[in-house]
Amino acid sequence: MPNKLGFWLIWILFSVYAFIFAPPDRPDTLQLILKLSTGDWQGTNALIVALFNLMGVFPFIYACMLASDGRGQKVPAWLFGSLSFLVGAFALLPYFALRELNPTFIGKKNRLISALESRWTGIGLSAIAIYFLVYGFANGDWADFIQQWQTSRFIHVMTLDFCMLSLLFPWLLSDDMERRGMTDDRFFTFIALVPLVGALIYLCLRSPLIESEQEATA
Repeated sequence: MPNKLGFWLIWILFSVYAFIFAPPDRPDTLQLILKLSTGDWQGTNALIVALFNLMGVFPFIYACMLASDGRGQKVPAWLFGSLSFLVGAFALLPYFALRELNPTFIGKKNRLISALESRWTGIGLSAIAIYFLVYGFANGDWADFIQQWQTSRFIHVMTLDFCMLSLLFPWLLSDDMERRGMTDDRFFTFIALVPLVGALIYLCLRSPLIESEQEATA
């Protein structure tokens, strides 16, 4: 119960900060989003390009976790996972507040779960993320990024959203490892402490789900 209340409190505070106390919107925000979405990156700080695209990778990472975590939950994990592609942690925090501990996978894998379980999915996501990490760090302007972080609500909140998604991942990791019979505490600590890259390594290396004969109810 304390954890659930904590997630609700974080969600409320995060939302209030993002929409009331974060820097104001800039007139060119919509134009920037359109440029980032269409691949028209010329003249845009590479760090912002990288961050925007990595915020597209993170929901896929969570989809790979929620596919099995959602089995047996009272709330539809797919709904929160789908919304996270639009609003990131703002959609996932309520799921964390509503979900129950889920260390056992019930029933058999369906095609969607099998696809999201595939190591090739993890490898593909890792390749995309590594490309944008290298692109951002090699070509980015940190002084400009900090200035935009201080003056643009879009950049400011997107950065905080990235940090929030990184911090939330370990709360799914423990149950996911247990569903696979993985008990190495050192591996858990390493994955939990390395933002984004740790999650990608986990998707590439995690053991297969341990399926049960019990019928799935959700």
